[in-house]
Amino acid sequence: MVKHNNVIPNIHNKKKYLESSRGPLKVRLSLDQATKKKSRRLTRAAKAARIAPRPLSLLRPAVQSQTQRYSSKTRLGRGFTLQEIKAAGLTPRYARTVGIAVDHRRINRSEEGLKRNVDRLTEYKLKLIVFPRRRGVLKSGDSSAAETKAATQLEGRTIMPLVKKTDSIEMMVISKAMKEHSAFTQMRVAAKENKVAGHRISVIKRKEKK
Repeated sequence: MVKHNNVIPNIHNKKKYLESSRGPLKVRLSLDQATKKKSRRLTRAAKAARIAPRPLSLLRPAVQSQTQRYSSKTRLGRGFTLQEIKAAGLTPRYARTVGIAVDHRRINRSEEGLKRNVDRLTEYKLKLIVFPRRRGVLKSGDSSAAETKAATQLEGRTIMPLVKKTDSIEMMVISKAMKEHSAFTQMRVAAKENKVAGHRISVIKRKEKK
């Protein structure tokens, strides 16, 4: 029974969870999660074997998450900016050919973020082994025959994953005076002092005139 002044319920449970003579299944079921997981893994393995010794993924930049709530979190972004690519001594066209993701829409908003990604690109260049396009024909920037022979494919789905710094936080010893101090009381007293500051100045000026 409907009680009080509420909205009259008009919900319906008419979703078709089974196929019928009227039509096919109208609700999507995810009963093939385990099978899809296995097929994705096999697809990745087949692609890695096909493009070996190239890595399976691209190099991504280190960026800060959006909004004030997550801005302190560092994660992998979509691609490096044109400014970062230029500062690392590369060109966008060449960077895409050596496994570096480029995002021409992203811009740098801080010198720290720019330096961090330039250092990331520099480290990647030191580890990079460039195979010649034609066998036996070496050009400027190509690796030597010994380096290409010893090249191995990187394992894992992330190139140069981000390392969390555990020793960057220093714990402070809380003293007894800090425990007894009340920030709320200090703010209330400061607000009161600011409110009566003009009155006190006027009183001092009247006394000086006398």
